[in-house]
Order: sequence, then structure tokens, then C-alpha cells
Amino acid sequence: MREAISRFIRELLRAKTIHEVIAKELREAHLKKLEAESGVEYAMSIVQYNEKRIARLQKRLLEHTEEGDYT
Repeated sequence: MREAISRFIRELLRAKTIHEVIAKELREAHLKKLEAESGVEYAMSIVQYNEKRIARLQKRLLEHTEEGDYT
């Protein structure tokens, strides 16, 4: 157990190779891109929902008022 902890600490403190640094940053970039894409998908769905809602409400408003405005 003590040896495993010692190895773990040595691994944390050792200087990383350029390959390890780049690979870690690349993984982080992929993750951030996926998170951003999820955010875009969510935002687009909200926009589409509200566009459909506006069209539906405008149609209903025209059915119930002569001018089709907000009064």
C-alpha cells in the first residue's frame, strides 16, 4: 500500500513529456467542443420551440381579433 502511494506521488510530481501534455490538452479540447455542441443543440431547440409558439399564437390571435394585433 505504501509503495503504491509512493508511486502515485512520484507520477504526479514527475515532469510530463510534450506528448503527454499535448494529448491531455487535445482530450480537453474535444470535451469542450462536445459540451459546446450540446449547448448549441439546446439553444437551437429553444429557438425552434419559440418560433413555432409565436406562429401558433399569432394564428390564434388572428382568429380572435379583427386586426390581429395584441389588443
